[in-house]
Amino acid sequence: MSDIAVIDAGGANFGSVCYALERLGARPQIVRDADGLRGMPRVLLPGVGAAAPAMTLLRERGFVEVLPRLEVPLLGICLGMQLLFESSEEGNVACLGLLPGRVRKLQGGPGLRVPHMGWNTLEPVVASPLLAGLDAGAYAYFVHGYAAPVTADCIAACTYGERFAAMVARGHIAGAQFHPERSAATGARLLDNFLRWSPA
Repeated sequence: MSDIAVIDAGGANFGSVCYALERLGARPQIVRDADGLRGMPRVLLPGVGAAAPAMTLLRERGFVEVLPRLEVPLLGICLGMQLLFESSEEGNVACLGLLPGRVRKLQGGPGLRVPHMGWNTLEPVVASPLLAGLDAGAYAYFVHGYAAPVTADCIAACTYGERFAAMVARGHIAGAQFHPERSAATGARLLDNFLRWSPA
């Protein structure tokens, strides 16, 4: 059994995230302040909602100071991944700054509504242990109106009118724009890969 801290950043569906982790043999611990991260071997930052209120909550609970100093694997999910970047157009807010880049509003296109909601395919960009067992074209479930750019940290992309980062990784920091807990076998494999991940 592997302990993992699940940060309460407000609005997240902790039940389904924790259940998905438990099915893989992990012991998720919901953490509501930065002190709860002490001694945890890995950390998950889920998020549902808007960037500005989530950053306000993270700041009030001491996470903004502590997360940049973490040396254990950290995975951001959906909004949690977007908060890893320097800033977001959503509320024009400064984020955690763990990854370079600015999150921008999806533009959609003919017949493409925003937010992007539903199943879409993953396009591996660079090899990563986080992508082990995930074939090109694997389906994942997305719900988001903003997206991170495809930068040097992007390990898997997705296209919805435009190409955006579906997964990122740099050092011990990683993120998934899609919802692993709602992405069936693809999501389970990503979470299992993260639980086993030992970044150099």
